[in-house]
This record gives sequence, structure tokens and C-alpha cells, in this order.
Amino acid sequence: MYKSKAQELSYLSRKFAIGKNKEAWLDLFAEDAIVQDPVGVSPLDEAGNGHIGKEAIAAFYDMTIANSNITFDIKESIPCGDECANFVEISNEINGAIIATKMIVIYRVNSDDKIVSLRAFWEYKELESQLAKLLSVGD
Repeated sequence: MYKSKAQELSYLSRKFAIGKNKEAWLDLFAEDAIVQDPVGVSPLDEAGNGHIGKEAIAAFYDMTIANSNITFDIKESIPCGDECANFVEISNEINGAIIATKMIVIYRVNSDDKIVSLRAFWEYKELESQLAKLLSVGD
């Protein structure tokens, strides 16, 4: 079914994230892996350097995935070498309303079949805009 290990691990990452299986999700990553979600400076990564190492990735999980109610739909997956680029649509239900985000997520794996890099490209400001609209409806 999968054309590469990177593609397989990208689907497992999705499965474990939406299934709230933190330990299995973390086990996909190399000890020195980096997660940039989103890439660049955001309130989720104020320095814009990414979450480096399993301890930081676990903290990222606790901050973003653990308490979310997400759907994670991989629309297209393109493996190439030791990487895989997925076009993804994620939605999260917050107080009965849906926040939706489109993104490109690029996974890179090492020779030990562990994710060494997860880079998610999406617009944090668009997410903030959707949240602001939801909050203003409640006023």
C-alpha cells in the first residue's frame, strides 16, 4: 500500500495523533527529531526554530494534539526518496464550531525508519482569523 517508509510513517503519525496515542506517536520519531508545525515563528513556536528532541516534541503534543478534537484528512501523498509530502486538510471542533486548515506536511525519515523531520506548512494567521470570527459570534 505504501510506496516508501516515509509515506508509511506519515500515515501512522496521522493515525496515532487522531487516536490520541501519544506513546506510539512519539515512538515514530528519532531522538533528535524536529517538528515544525507550522514552519516559522508562531505562538506555537515563538522562536521559529521548531521543537527539537523527543522531550520538546512530547511537550508540543501536549500543547496541540492532546486536547484537540481533530479530523486529519490526507488528500494526496507523494513519496520521494526518504521523504513524503502530504496535502492535508485538518479540522478541529471548538465549542461546536469547526476550524479548518489546509497544509502541506513533509516527513523525512532516517535509515532506522524513524521520523527525523516533520515540517507542516500552513497559515497560522488564517487559523487566528477563524477563531476571532467564532469568538465575535458569541458576543
